[in-house]
Amino acid sequence: MEHSRRDLLRWQFDLTWALFEYHLERLEAEDFLWEPAALCWTLRRDAEGVWVPDFAETEPDPVPVPTVAWVSWHIGWWWSVTIDHARGRVPRQRTEVVWPGEDATVAWLRGLREEWLVVLDGLDDAGLDAMAPFPWQNDPAHTVAHMVAWVNTELTKNASEIGQLRMLRAAGRP
Repeated sequence: MEHSRRDLLRWQFDLTWALFEYHLERLEAEDFLWEPAALCWTLRRDAEGVWVPDFAETEPDPVPVPTVAWVSWHIGWWWSVTIDHARGRVPRQRTEVVWPGEDATVAWLRGLREEWLVVLDGLDDAGLDAMAPFPWQNDPAHTVAHMVAWVNTELTKNASEIGQLRMLRAAGRP
C-alpha cells in the first residue's frame, strides 16, 4: 500500500492531536491562569476587558514560565498566522489574535484544528513541494511540507507544556 507524504504528515498531526485531546478534555477553568512560578507569563485584561498576553520582542533571560492561558494563546497566534499564510491571506498581527478566555479556549483550539485539516487535506505533492510561506518567509530551502512538519512539532511542544502545567496544578503544586 502506497502512502503519500501528506498521509504521513496527516497521521503525525492526528497522533499529536490525540495526545493533546487527553489534556484538553481534562482542563478546568482554574488551570488556565494558575501561575506555576514567580517569574511567569500570563494574560491580563486591559481597560476594555480584552485579554492581553505578556510578551517581549526579545526573549528574556531567564524565560518566564507560561501559564496554560498564555500557551493556549500562543498556539492560537502561531496557528492562525500559519493558516493565513497557507490560504494566501494577509496574516494577522500578533495583537489581532485575542485569547477568548477560559470558557471558550478549548473550542477555539478545536476550531483551529478544523481549519488546519482543510489546509492539510487540500495538499498534494506539488503543494507540499512549494516554497513555505511561513515561518521561513519564502526561503527556497523550506517547503510547505517543512511548514506542516513544523506545525506538528510546535503543537507537540505546546501540548506537552499545557499537559505538564495541568498535571502540576492537579497534583497540588503550590
